[in-house]
Parts: sequence; C-alpha cells; structure tokens
Amino acid sequence: MRRAPLVELFLLIALAGCSLHQQASSGAAPAVLPAAVTGPRSKIQHVVIIFQENRSVDNLFHGLPGADTANYGYNSHGQQVQLQPIPLTERYDISHQHSNFLTEYANGALNGFNLAKSNCSRGVQCPPKDVRAYAYVPQNEVQPYFSLAEQYAFADRMFQTNQGPSFPAHQYIVSGTSTISQGSPLRAAENPKTPQGTFTGGCDSPSGSLVALIDPYGRETRQVFPCFERPALSDLLAVKALTWSYYQQRNGAGLWNAFDAIQHIRDGGDYRKHVIEPPEKVINAITGGQLANVVWVTPTLEDSDHPGNNGSGPSWVAWIVNTIGKSPYWNNTAIFITWDDWGGWYEHVKPPQYNSYELGFRVPLIVVSPYAKTAYISHKRHEFGSILKFVEETFNLGSLGTTDVRADDLLDCFDFSRAPRPFKTIQAPLHGDSFLRRPLAQQNPDDDF
Repeated sequence: MRRAPLVELFLLIALAGCSLHQQASSGAAPAVLPAAVTGPRSKIQHVVIIFQENRSVDNLFHGLPGADTANYGYNSHGQQVQLQPIPLTERYDISHQHSNFLTEYANGALNGFNLAKSNCSRGVQCPPKDVRAYAYVPQNEVQPYFSLAEQYAFADRMFQTNQGPSFPAHQYIVSGTSTISQGSPLRAAENPKTPQGTFTGGCDSPSGSLVALIDPYGRETRQVFPCFERPALSDLLAVKALTWSYYQQRNGAGLWNAFDAIQHIRDGGDYRKHVIEPPEKVINAITGGQLANVVWVTPTLEDSDHPGNNGSGPSWVAWIVNTIGKSPYWNNTAIFITWDDWGGWYEHVKPPQYNSYELGFRVPLIVVSPYAKTAYISHKRHEFGSILKFVEETFNLGSLGTTDVRADDLLDCFDFSRAPRPFKTIQAPLHGDSFLRRPLAQQNPDDDF
C-alpha cells in the first residue's frame, strides 16, 4: 500500500544550507547543492528529453561516421561473431534484466552475449539464440536518426546509468537514481510485477505489486511496493517557479510512468497538469505556445523502437523535432534524444563500474539545438545524470545530489558563441498527420523482458 505523502518535505527543498547527509539523516529537506559557476548560457529556455526504448549504440548506429561502433564481437568460447543486419521491427526481444547485464558483461570481458536470454514471437523465424544479440539495424531503416546525428551532435560514450530494464531507467532520467528513499542504499533494480505476474510500476500499482531491490553488494534479496519518496528534478524546477511536463501514453501504473512512482508528486494537486497523455499532446504545446521549460516525452509502445513493433519511432521523433524546429521555440531549445536501456543488444565498449548497479552499457544520445556543434561526435563520458546536470546548470537549480554530481554537463556538444543556426527539416517516411489520424494506442507500453 502507499506510504503517507511527505509533501512538506519537498516544499522546503530550497533550504540549501545543510549538507546532504545531515538532512537525509534528520528527515529534513534534501539538500540543494550550490549551482555550478560555469554552464550553458541563458540562450536555452527549454529542454526537451525524448526517451526511446531498448537500443545500444552498436545496434542502432552501426557505421555512423566518426562514431565508435563494432562490426563483430566475441562469444564466451572466444569465437568472433559477426554482427548481422536485422529489421528495426524484428520480432524477438533480448533480456535486459540486471542478471542479463551481468551475463553479457562477463566480468568485463563483454563476451557473454551468446548466453543472453531472449524471447522469439510465436510463429516467427528468429536467429539462433546464441547470435540474437549480435545484430544491428540497417541505416536505411533509421535514416532520420542518422540525419539528426550527422547534422548535430552524437555521443558515442553515453552510458545508461543503471544496469537494468525500463522501470529503474525511467527513475534515473527524472531523479538521477532509483533509490527507494532519500539516502537509501537500496535501488529499484528490475521491472515491478503484480501478484499475477504482469508488469506494473508506480504508486498506482495494484496492491501486492513488488519490485526487486539491489543493495551495495549486488544482492537482490529484498522487494518493496514500487512507490518511492525522494526528490526529482521537478522539485528543483518548482523552487525556481519554472514549468515542466511529462508526456506518456496513459496515466496510472506503468513501467515508463516515472512520476507515478514518486509519491509526493503523484499525490500532488497539480499532477494531471504536469503529467499529460497521450504523448502527441506535446505537439499541441509546441504549436500553441505552451511548451514547458523542461519536458520529458515518452512514446507509445509502437513508436518506441522496442523490438517487435511497427518501426515508426524514427519518424515519430523526427515529427517532434521538426515541429520544434519550425516553431519560435527553436532558437532557445536543446533537445536530447536518448534510449532508456541497451535492450540486451551487443555492445563492445566496457562501461565503468561505480558500484553494484552503475554504469550500464552504452545507449545512443543525439543532441539537437541551434547551438549544437555540427556533425560532432562526443567521445566524452556521459550518463543520464549528464542530462539532469545540463538542466540544473541551465536554470541555476542547484543539484539533486545524486548521479548528477559526478556526471559531466554535456557542454562539449554545444557552441554557445555561435549565432543560432537555421533549422533544416528532417526527412522521414511518416509525417505528422499519420500520427494524428490514427486512434489512440490501446496496448499498454509495458511489453518488456
């Protein structure tokens, strides 16, 4: 069941005088650390974070000029395995549970991908299990992504912060952590399930739902109801009277419904004002002059790039970017397009290990802005906390005191000394009217493995 809300705790978040550990231990407001003295200039007034699904750098951006991508990998027998082209719509899914990360990571050898668990859709001819992870999507199927990466900035050292699936990843992109409470050593590590075994997540989960936790020693021996109480980036924005929105397929419980899992936000009176359904309503905000200062956009399942869907993700993302690019918002906006986890796909770059759950494998990151460097490949280490840090510095928010502290701020991807460049339309197979005409997707975006 839900714990009692602690709204008052976060109304005091502006009290920054005490240390983080002092406040965590006393039950007072979480600390707001001093803002960085350097950072993005005030030219940026809007940040849009588009959070796609389940792809690695090697899988989705194979052959991107200047980027570090692989043509082959190795298996647990020491054999070289060539990466094979597969459709974006391929009907099999590879596990991205924490246990599968450990299998593939193989104590740093990165040769356990042949041992990964996977599911093949019924009636579909799938590759043999031991080579399914060794695959990439042909460029022509994701050309809008390549066009964005080649016109703006692309990071080939963007690491998923957590070593697990969607639910904790979405906690990291709003809070910089998946801890169950402020200062707790326990992190949500997996996707929550109901007593019936279906995926869920958040304070609206059915009674009896549980999520596995990981401790500092890597043990997943405890579970809790997937409803937490800790600060999020939205709290820092509220202190500065800045606006935010989170777009999702539908309200209620869900793996991708990040703010539903943070109780004081979920139970706050303005929840429905900030958490908006469906994702296409971000277009209305852009064209209607109501784009918030910070925006998260999560897709429907069919637009998410999740394996087994219709492959519309690149066009859907291009539609959002094109709408911003053609609007008055273009000259003061930074867009970050990234993927919530690696999806089990092969990755040849070894992620740094900070603790028992951080960092995970690489995920793609495209930085789109009139101030983004042209055709720039960033080889600097980034993680989800880097996006949070960019926002914190842009709006002088202070810090959440989580992974944003150690993360860089992505400034290497920008040149704020330049005049804003004119926007050029990103060509895509599907146009915006095709997304607006279709009926609202009924499939719950919780099809994960």
